[in-house]
Amino acid sequence: MNAFGHAELPAEQKDALAKARKIQWIWLGVLVLTVAAMATVMGNSQAMQTALVEDGLSFLPPLAFLIGARVARMAPSRRFPFGFHRAVGVGHLVSGVALAGIGLLLIFEGASTLLEQKHPPIGVVNFLGTPIWMGWLMMSVALASCITPVILGRIKRRLAEQLHDKVLRADADMNRADWMTGLATAAGVAGIGMGWWWADAAAALLISISITKDGWENTRDAIRDLVDMRATTFDNSQPHWLIGQINAEVLDDPLVHSVQARARDQGHVLHVELFVQLRQPGVEVSWVEQLRERCRNLDWRLEDVVITLTSQPFQEGESSLDHDQGEGMGPRAD
Repeated sequence: MNAFGHAELPAEQKDALAKARKIQWIWLGVLVLTVAAMATVMGNSQAMQTALVEDGLSFLPPLAFLIGARVARMAPSRRFPFGFHRAVGVGHLVSGVALAGIGLLLIFEGASTLLEQKHPPIGVVNFLGTPIWMGWLMMSVALASCITPVILGRIKRRLAEQLHDKVLRADADMNRADWMTGLATAAGVAGIGMGWWWADAAAALLISISITKDGWENTRDAIRDLVDMRATTFDNSQPHWLIGQINAEVLDDPLVHSVQARARDQGHVLHVELFVQLRQPGVEVSWVEQLRERCRNLDWRLEDVVITLTSQPFQEGESSLDHDQGEGMGPRAD
């Protein structure tokens, strides 16, 4: 996989994509083992059952990444002239809605259990003639399940930044928070052993809230990108730095008086519209083509750059922002 649509990947991104795919397949294998282990020992513990559901839902983000990355590499067609980059956003939205919906159902179930004051029994199992309390097995599995995702989450986040992949970043953030689920599950089971009947349901409720939070954040971020919010960095912490860089590149041309760049996030790549105010009535077509090529060469993510020449400053959207902030309208300083 050497490209996303027409966007040829540099060597660093090719390597990052190969590593990300490998890690996601490893994570899917770990999830299969984790789900099997939890299903074997969960018994009547609601915390274990909720943790099992969360691990089951954890299949969605890596599958969304693998499918989205595969679809996004397809070249544009007559029916889909902008390519298939938005497949990443669609996968992000689907996984987010599923997480939020099931999380809300689990919150209702956990709250109902607390209100009804159900006392979950935990039995024993015979191992070589020795009775063992099932709670020990439950806590062992719960604590063991939070080791791998924390390690893989750190790796995924670094790769997500290199690939500008928000699905991979969301998956990384969920992985890094999985230690809370493991500890909450183990604490709930331990509470049952200590006679605190409410501890199990309280732990299940905490895990459910965590699932719903992940779902809400993923859904919110996916919708923002799909409705063409201004392009941001992979973690949505700030406007994408390429907006300022492309403004600076255009303003460096002596024929340009001012420019406004509007950038939308297509998935892995950005679509940029440039509204350029010139210092003279007209220019050669070759000048426009050279300017567009210079802008595209700034970064591999700038797959599609459209230039519109204007006779006056463009007054819409981001044009009210200062060029000094790295975005919006930027007049040349004379």
